[in-house]
Amino acid sequence: MKIAKTICSQTLLLWFLVLTLPSFADTAGTVTQVAMLGTGTPNPFPERSGPGVAIVVNDEAYLVDFGAGVVRRAASLSPEYGGEIPGLAVEKLNHAFLTHLHSDHSVGLPDLLLTSWVAGRDRPLRLFGPEGTASMAKNIIAAYEEDIRYRLYSDQPANNQGWRIDTSEVTQTGVIFKDNNVTVEAFRVPHGSWPDAWGYRFTTPDKVIVISGDTAPSERLLEYAKGADILIHEVYSLEGFQKKEPRWQKYHAGNHTSTHELGALAVKARPKLLVLYHQLLWGSSHETLLREVREIYDGEVVSARDLDVY
Repeated sequence: MKIAKTICSQTLLLWFLVLTLPSFADTAGTVTQVAMLGTGTPNPFPERSGPGVAIVVNDEAYLVDFGAGVVRRAASLSPEYGGEIPGLAVEKLNHAFLTHLHSDHSVGLPDLLLTSWVAGRDRPLRLFGPEGTASMAKNIIAAYEEDIRYRLYSDQPANNQGWRIDTSEVTQTGVIFKDNNVTVEAFRVPHGSWPDAWGYRFTTPDKVIVISGDTAPSERLLEYAKGADILIHEVYSLEGFQKKEPRWQKYHAGNHTSTHELGALAVKARPKLLVLYHQLLWGSSHETLLREVREIYDGEVVSARDLDVY
């Protein structure tokens, strides 16, 4: 009787493994990539495109912010233009998340919408962002109405979906999007007098990635960043800060996060990798940023350049 029960238990265990092994294998085979499409600021540095981060899972890209040059940066990492990330093919840029409405983070939206459509995207762009995002999207389509009409009704082949935008405005902290690749949570961050600025936490089958957007030090961000695999956070140099006029010092202290403040946050959050972006250098260097952060934090930290991939 005991032998029969043992055989039965082993059989049930075997069937359980057979039924669940594919899902385990799918998860184990997932490799999430994080591509820095732009690390820039409002200053037009030629070597730094506007802010933009792509999280790529199973050849599907999820963009956070879309500053100037974002589409061409994505293209440069796609196989068509010599890169190695198929999910960044321009026609596959289907999902976008906006942290706030500052122009350096959003000025690339017409490019993201229309260039991807012309390249072959055949479904509406899924766009998430703060209050005002829907109005921005509507007015961009209105501004390019003649271009859209011509491409649709001239001899040029064009589909009637890829120019459209499916917009969802983020109004409260929590899960805002979920599919087979990612769960996306939004959380408010303090960015000066902006009433509506957000950070995002992406949970994929193999990674947790948190992106700050523009923010002063934030306890809510710390809550969402604890134990993350990758924390991508804006920063300014203390050395450079000392060179600014008092009026600008007051502004930046209330809108952004210093290297020492970020180091203190990272001590509590302990991400596996801290990535600096949207770096306000003001005459200092990436090496200075790293030295200043490491005066407080002893974990792994890098200062990102455009087209870095993690």
